Amino acid sequence: MLRLLLLCWLCTLSFIGVTQELRVKDTTSLTQALAQAQDGDTLVLDTAVYEGNFSVTRSIHIKAEAGATLDALRQGSALTITAPKVIVEGLNIRHWGRDLYYHDAGILLQPGADEVLIKGNRLVGDGFGIYGEQLAAPRILENSISGNGAIYVLDRGDGIFLKHVTAPDVQQNHVIFVRDGVYLESVTDSKIHHNQFAKLQYGIHYMYTRGDEASNNQAISVDGGYALMNSQQIYLHHNRVSQARDFGILLNITNDSHIQANIATDVKHPQGSVELGNEGKGIFIYAAQNNRIQDNEFSHSDTGISMAMGGEANRLWHNRILANQTQVKYVGEAQLEWSYQGQGNYWSEYRGWDANGDGVGDVTHRPNDNLDKLFWLYPEAKLLMESPVVLLLRWVERQFQPTSASGVSDSFPLMRLTTEGDGI
Repeated sequence: MLRLLLLCWLCTLSFIGVTQELRVKDTTSLTQALAQAQDGDTLVLDTAVYEGNFSVTRSIHIKAEAGATLDALRQGSALTITAPKVIVEGLNIRHWGRDLYYHDAGILLQPGADEVLIKGNRLVGDGFGIYGEQLAAPRILENSISGNGAIYVLDRGDGIFLKHVTAPDVQQNHVIFVRDGVYLESVTDSKIHHNQFAKLQYGIHYMYTRGDEASNNQAISVDGGYALMNSQQIYLHHNRVSQARDFGILLNITNDSHIQANIATDVKHPQGSVELGNEGKGIFIYAAQNNRIQDNEFSHSDTGISMAMGGEANRLWHNRILANQTQVKYVGEAQLEWSYQGQGNYWSEYRGWDANGDGVGDVTHRPNDNLDKLFWLYPEAKLLMESPVVLLLRWVERQFQPTSASGVSDSFPLMRLTTEGDGI
């Protein structure tokens, strides 16, 4: 009996692989180690420059000593991963190719590379920083990704590009000089948190996605902060964008989403104009439906809130619309009410009163009246906005305006700056 048990134990050992730690010091030894590695092995890269294009076909852990660098010599992708549960951390990766058609990337995640962890790497190159397609649950954490600011923005790769990916987790990355910081297409259930974006097109760009969440991201000096396009059920909250040119937040044919507690400030287009529609917008709502927009700040921009092309069926309340050149631009014929459960928005230009001290103005605010439309066409007339004559004209217009008049109304304008969740 003892002999039989011993024989079974020896047979079991023959099927169990023994994991090992392999140290490499040059390109040749790295290539050999990648070819020979087994699932569960760890590769440690000594401080050196490793030139060429490398592939990972096993579920291994790659980590690096300080200064260990992959250099793709400006051709193809530096590191291609096809195996699941690979870990790559602490690498410097540079000089991959710039052919976007062939998906040249610092790290290329191909189908099968599920549940990878890409953490604490520094990537500098012209194409995509990290490119992944047809994957499940990649984690991309604490990386620095820098593109080439000398290349026209639309000719650069994205910092992180994910397509047909489920449940990606993207956190605490710094991304600069790329096209889009994070581009998501046909993705579900993504989590994008605590990232920083600068000097690029859009911080986060959603296309045909569903069930996503993004919070505590910051975008500065960008064309647009957060672009939600043809997507559904996105929870965008506690993000910030400043010094954008085109928009802070874009809702383009995006439905059933929740936009909460974001700040979009200083969105200005140097050559834009309200009458041409290319001015900077705090939030631009275009053919988007059934979205909840609350507790946000849209401030110090060319236009605070812009809405057009069937964007009427949205709920807006408890937002702060502060000191924009044009507070609201609505292009449409519907009569809109921007309040909810007796709570409207705070408007920096509101001149009403609060007789009973309940914090809500007693006079309906209409930020999109005929005089506002006149100011779009003749911006120089804004010098007269606070003159007694203009104030009188507004008062007269409101006395004789039919109740069915088109435009935006806030029947419960707030008298003081709000904080998140006040009164709701």
